[in-house]
Amino acid sequence: MGSKRRLIPWIHDVLATLDFETALDPFSGTGCVAYLMKAMGRRVTASDFLSFTSLIAQATVANGTRTLDTADIDAILSLRADVDDFVARTFAGVFFTAEDRAFLDRASAGLRGLDDQDARALAYAALFRSCLKKQPRGVFTVSGDLAHYDDGRRDLRLSLEEHFREQVAVFNAAVFDNGRINRALQADVFAVDPVGFDLVYLDPPYVPRSDDNCYVKRYHFLEGLSCYWQGLEILHGTKVKKIAKRFTPFSYRRTAVDAFERMFARFSKSTIVLSYSSNGYPDLDVLEELLRRYKRRVDIFERSHRYHFGTHASVERARVTEYLVVGRE
Repeated sequence: MGSKRRLIPWIHDVLATLDFETALDPFSGTGCVAYLMKAMGRRVTASDFLSFTSLIAQATVANGTRTLDTADIDAILSLRADVDDFVARTFAGVFFTAEDRAFLDRASAGLRGLDDQDARALAYAALFRSCLKKQPRGVFTVSGDLAHYDDGRRDLRLSLEEHFREQVAVFNAAVFDNGRINRALQADVFAVDPVGFDLVYLDPPYVPRSDDNCYVKRYHFLEGLSCYWQGLEILHGTKVKKIAKRFTPFSYRRTAVDAFERMFARFSKSTIVLSYSSNGYPDLDVLEELLRRYKRRVDIFERSHRYHFGTHASVERARVTEYLVVGRE
């Protein structure tokens, strides 16, 4: 949800016009824009307030050399006495087959035994992508009998272990060293030290005109899997065993405008590139006015876009105009 992967060529063209060596992406999500800036040779810090997205950034942005070999995979998936059956018990009849849930318990135990931070992050990234590919629609808001989602796709036929082994190879191929020291953090945007960045790319979860922008609702299973649900409040009364939602001021109309202004003020010493959409609140002209309080020059780049969620013809709200709002001295 909200991934900018298909907009990467356009984002690259805009970023290439800007003079910067160091960059911060404090809403890194899937990590694709942070990864782009790494590929452009910049020193990048990727951050997100969710655990699973921070692990993806560690695997693909901060990690420059570590890949997983057969011995690593065997170590992760080996049978061991300390395997809990939490996933098997908690999500029976909710997500995946019994075989797949047992695999997740076994892989989680193996991952917790890895000492190498980059290796562990890379394996988690492969595991998250495996779960997304196996879960219909790629979100964890649907459960139970999913036969009506079965359109014959190969992704639904493979076991999670088969997916995992394939995705390890995919993530291994994405690892590269750009000659810089890059970082991945798990932090709220207002907790990240704003000093030392030439450019800050901001893609907050702005309030949509309809539905909601809750990433936890859609990806709670991955967030739980990232820490094996340690320290998380599981809402057992919900059908899909959601976890408690974390507050962000960007999710509510009553707090969003103030949050944007505080964010612009916090990063006012850097070039600011705000990613925004025509289906968001507040309106673009409000954000432009806020940004002009801190930047003398504000340029707006735009292009049409259709979101991945809602690609059937009847979902007109999937059609939007995407903006990159660039504020600089």
